Amino acid sequence: MSEQAQARAARLREEIQDFCAKTVPKALREKSRRHQVLGKEDYVQWMRLLHQQGWAVAHWPLAYGGQAWSMLERFVFEDELARQGMPWVIPFGVKYVGPVIYTYGSQAQKQRFLPPIVNTDEFWAQGYSEPQAGSDLASLRTTAVRDGDEYVVNGQKVWTTYAHWADWLFCLVRTAVSPSDSVISGEKGRPQNAISFLLIDMKSPGVTVRKIGTMDGFHHVNEVWLEDVRVPAENLIGEEGGGWTYAKFLLQNERTTGSLVGMAWHALDRAQELAATLPDGRGGFLGDSPLVRHRLGEFDLRLLALEQTAYRAVRAMSEATDNGGEASLIKIRGPELHQDIAEACIDLLGHAGMAYDPVSLHSAGLPPLGPDDAGGLIKDHLYNRASTIFGGSSEIQRNIIAKTVCGL
Repeated sequence: MSEQAQARAARLREEIQDFCAKTVPKALREKSRRHQVLGKEDYVQWMRLLHQQGWAVAHWPLAYGGQAWSMLERFVFEDELARQGMPWVIPFGVKYVGPVIYTYGSQAQKQRFLPPIVNTDEFWAQGYSEPQAGSDLASLRTTAVRDGDEYVVNGQKVWTTYAHWADWLFCLVRTAVSPSDSVISGEKGRPQNAISFLLIDMKSPGVTVRKIGTMDGFHHVNEVWLEDVRVPAENLIGEEGGGWTYAKFLLQNERTTGSLVGMAWHALDRAQELAATLPDGRGGFLGDSPLVRHRLGEFDLRLLALEQTAYRAVRAMSEATDNGGEASLIKIRGPELHQDIAEACIDLLGHAGMAYDPVSLHSAGLPPLGPDDAGGLIKDHLYNRASTIFGGSSEIQRNIIAKTVCGL
């Protein structure tokens, strides 16, 4: 990467630090610091703050309102926000479906859907995973049958994050079933050939959203039932049967890995603070223990290795020399490290790590024991047990590495 590109990225990092300290409202900053549950209104406020800075879609091309950020700038943006403990930049509109629409969509689709994504006037959800078609996404069974100027959609999507907030669902559906490409028939072929990419209005008759409970006790994910849902044919992105191409393109946009590194750094900073400030019951602090220092030191080394691998991946993606192995390696090591650090935080909290009161995460109330962010640390620990599954499970990532790097 050129010195000019690195200088731009360094300036961006400084601008983000200044933004987080001076522009983000104190109430939102405090909720995020305490890992409290953020509602839809919080995320709307957050995304619009980013838009006011010109950052919400800065990775988009200039023609669509972006700044044509480099891969390094995209990485630094996600990384620094996560290090500062800021809210999640919800990716479904700005990072996932938006680029698919401006790359493969019609002019009418661009005019209809891109402005509300930029302004956060409409929320999106991702309709990919299904029962028995998660990591093996090509096995999906949701069908879309053409009926005149509409598709009739039937099926079920699962683990659909924030579908209960969403106005629209971008959805992979099976638009053709033939002996040569059907997984349903059990015959050989490419099931990907029959998959299309549809945009579905969540207010359509026949769309039902049902909550899936998670270990932390909050409503993040859902199952979405689609029963004879009529979708205008004009909501098809690109060509019928081209959905697998568009889905792969979307996943490439998902591969910027800054947030994984930044979240791990943020969690380790907090673990080190806890070790330095929580008493050990013997007149000292938990961090005085050689075992604690060794544990945190190991995390520090693992995190340095992860960060360097991430920068190598960014460089390879910038130069179009990556083979997919770097991103898969980071997807394995990043969540595993984050989980281990979160577990260490719970251990350091001691009794406070067992006193989980979800009510305190919805208000300004304090957790029953420990520091004011104890409940949030427990919540994140519980929810992030799933991070080695969602976004492509660790087992699938190991298979990718075996094929692309090891040639197995």
